[in-house]
Formats: sequence, structure tokens, C-alpha cells
Amino acid sequence: MSAPAPSPLAIVDAEPLPRQEEVLTDAALAFVAELHRRFTPRRDELLARRAERRAEIARTSTLDFLPETAAIRADDSWQVAPAPAALNDRRVEITGPTDRKMTINALNSGAKVWLADFEDASAPTWENVVLGQLNLIDAYTRSIDFTDPRSGKSYALRPNEELATVVMRPRGWHLDERHLVDADGRAVPGAFVDFGLYFFHNAQRLLDLGKGPYFYLPKTESHLEARLWNDVFVFAQDHLGIPQGTVRATVLIETITAAYEMEEILYELRDHASGLNAGRWDYLFSIVKNFRDGGPKFVLPDRNAVTMTAPFMRAYTELLVRTCHKRGAHAMGGMAAFIPSRKDAEVNKVAFEKVRADKDREANDGFDGSWVAHPDLVPIAMESFDKVLGDKPHQKDRLREDVRVEAADLIAIDSLEAKPTYAGLVNAVQVGIRYIAAWLRGLGAVAIFNLMEDAATAEISRSQIWQWINAGVEFENGDKATPELARTVAAEELDAIRKEIGEEAFAAGHWQEAHDLLLKVSLDEDYADFLTLPAYRQLRG
Repeated sequence: MSAPAPSPLAIVDAEPLPRQEEVLTDAALAFVAELHRRFTPRRDELLARRAERRAEIARTSTLDFLPETAAIRADDSWQVAPAPAALNDRRVEITGPTDRKMTINALNSGAKVWLADFEDASAPTWENVVLGQLNLIDAYTRSIDFTDPRSGKSYALRPNEELATVVMRPRGWHLDERHLVDADGRAVPGAFVDFGLYFFHNAQRLLDLGKGPYFYLPKTESHLEARLWNDVFVFAQDHLGIPQGTVRATVLIETITAAYEMEEILYELRDHASGLNAGRWDYLFSIVKNFRDGGPKFVLPDRNAVTMTAPFMRAYTELLVRTCHKRGAHAMGGMAAFIPSRKDAEVNKVAFEKVRADKDREANDGFDGSWVAHPDLVPIAMESFDKVLGDKPHQKDRLREDVRVEAADLIAIDSLEAKPTYAGLVNAVQVGIRYIAAWLRGLGAVAIFNLMEDAATAEISRSQIWQWINAGVEFENGDKATPELARTVAAEELDAIRKEIGEEAFAAGHWQEAHDLLLKVSLDEDYADFLTLPAYRQLRG
């Protein structure tokens, strides 16, 4: 009798997890290995192309719509595939990681869609990667429940017809999964691990439930990256005998370069495209990253001063709605990140009014739906979209032909009157340290100062510190943004955290490590492309 074939991939530096064998089957790993073999070389080429494009932006300090794809934009005949029934009405979507409690709460939330997140709302510990997949399998087989060990409260799923439709978000192209390597010791891209395991285990199961394998694609920077995803979908469906066109993908337009290629991105994915989404924090982070040496006119003010009504943000969202509806795709709005307080009704009242105004604006602008971070915000967002949509599932018939956006409008950062403030620097340091410390504990979605923060938060925080220092910004109090000032503010925040939580809890946390990492990525002359790359090297588990 011949020996069994060796596993195509090896699990390294990872403690065994309960029930991992249900996720990491030989057949599932063989599928992931084939994705890796076929498509990782192209992924690598596209990452290299990002660096080349960034160098070109550094040289020219500008961006434009692509002349080589003008024919695609000019051709009014093409549309994306019609939305499947389960994705036709997306008026409110809730986001969050795939831990067991969140899985149940999100599915039960009353939202039309749950963005089940393996990306920015999930620190990629091996436990989160594998058990997150297991939780989704258990949800689809209705074998999931959860009892909170502290409160004793039990959680269970509502009937299937009341559950949100799942749209899963894998990791971005830039992140590898260090615990899964090929025969040469090369790590598999996290995107292929997340997508591959989910698709292998659930594509047919979801079809049997009247839904399908639906995805959010993060941090896309070009239509060529969308083309790669499309080729992955075509291969995956063929390989597992799933009908072509079953996959649906919504692309986050959360990089400045992708904003100039919205139509081309939809075109590349047209048989599998579902829509585009306006992702605010990562979009601002991308502007800073790409135009960080472009001089004073690209310096952003405090992140909270950059609202969606800022002229360059308005150009971005209006163009997104027009592009999507021209091509028959859903236009999805941004995040309401407020986390209601159980103690302060007045804080909630003010915040709820801001959320309502934001969602009213999106619905009136033509968006087909929007995001919230907490179940208590679902009814508020639902009301805003119900007022505009009524019984209609979406408003793709609003073509927004009144919208005219020029290339320069998307990068007119200096149209803002707001300036960086000292309080903004303090907030960036506070949120950066607190978020990174939580991420290093394995938490990707964290409530900080009544806002749900994720990795995009830390990226914009450290990017703004970096930009303000390198631009020599002078704050309203006369202080100049310098490395010394950032270190002073960070030391004060670390001391404040120690006093706030006590010496024992401080020693047990990752506070000093988070402080050091924030300063490193904020002060290094060589700007790190993604904070999560050095952070992942420090992540345990």
C-alpha cells in the first residue's frame, strides 16, 4: 500500500486549536495550495507595481484617470451582472470580526448584510484565522451558540429568514499568513487562506441556503488587482464545480489610486461584481501615504475634521454613486462607528443625531446602503434609507448624471480650511497606542472613546503624525510638530494609561510595546507601507 501524499502546505509555529481539523482538511489545504501556486506570482508582481506607481506619484504629485482605459469608461453598453436576491437589498450592513459572539449578534442584528471581517477588524492570530472560519461554518449549519462566561448570558441564532446575508472580507494582498507555508517555506498570502478556506467549505452550502459566496475586497489599488481577483473566482468556481457567476464581490474604494479606476474595477469583475464601497479612514490614509512628500497642499487636518462633506471627499463619494449606478452596481456608503454608552444618555443623543444626519445625507445622495459598527445603530440607519427607498430594494435608477468630477477634484486637499491642531496630535497618539495594544492582544475591533476603531484607525493616526512632522506643521498653540513633541505626548499618554488601569493591568498588557511601535512607524524616515506589517511580526499566536 502506497504512503499517503504529503500535505501540500505545512502548519508552522502554531499550537493546535480545538476542531481545527474540521477547517484545515487535506482537501481544503490542497485547494489553498493551488490558489497559492497559480496566483501568488501575479500577486507579487502587483505589489511591485504598487511601489512603482507610488514612486511616480512622488515624482509628479498628481494622479489622473487612465488614458489606456478610456474606451472602457466611454462604452455605455456594459453592466455588471444582476444582483442575486440575497444581495439586492443592502440598505444597512453591520461590520465586525468573526468571533463566536459577534457572529451570532451580527446575524441577528436586523441588518440586511453582515460584513464578516478577517481583515481590519480582526487581528490575524492563528486562532482568529481558523476559529473564525469554524464559526461561519457552524452558523451556516445552525450549530452555533455562545454563553458569555462573565454574564452567563446565552446567544443563539434567530430563524434563517431573519438572519443577515454574509459578505466575507479576506485580508488584503500585502499580508502573508506566516503559519501556513509551502514546500519551499514560503508563506501563503492571507487573502488566499481566508478566501480559499471559506469558499471551499461554504460555497455549495450557501447555494443550498439560497445565497452564495459573497466577498468584500479590501485595499485594492488598481483594476489589475481586481482582474487577479476575477481570475481567482473563475478558477475557484471551476475547480469546485460551482456555477460561474455565483461569486459576488464588492470592492472597497479605500485607496486614492482606486478612486481613479472605479469603472475599470467594475469592468474587470463585471460577471462577479456587486458594488463599490466608500471606506473613509483607509482612503485618507492612502492619500497621506501616496502624497506624503507632495508639500503643504496635501497636509490633512485632524482626522475628525475631515468629514464626508469636505469637497475632495464629496467628489469621491459622488463619483462612486454615479459610477456604480451607471453600471448597475450597488453604491455602499461609509461607516457609522459610534458605540453607544450604557452610562451617558446625553452622549448618545448627540451621537445618534450625527449618525442620522450622515445616513440621511448618504441616502439622499443616492447610496443604496451604508455601514454601522453596532446593532443599536441599525434602526437609525434603516430609518434613513427607508425614508428614501420605501419598498424599493435600492436606488440604482438614480443615475446622478448631474455629477461632474475632474481628476484634480479628488486630490484637492487644500480646499479644506481646517488645519492640524495640537489636540489632534494628542488624539492620534492616544488612539494609536490604545488600538495597537489591543491588536497585539488579538483584538482587531476596539471601542475607544465611544468609537469602534479598527486597523484603518491606527493607519490614519500614525500617518498624520508622520505627515505633520515631516511637513513642519505649526499648531495653533505655537508648538511645532517634531519627533520630540510626539515622544513627549506619547510618554504622557503611557503614564495616563498606567494610572487609569493600575500597575498590574499595565504590566500584563502590551502598552510599552504599542507605544514603541507607534513611535517607530510615526517617526521613521522610511515610511512603512502598512503598520500591520511590522505589527504582525510582534503578534503572538
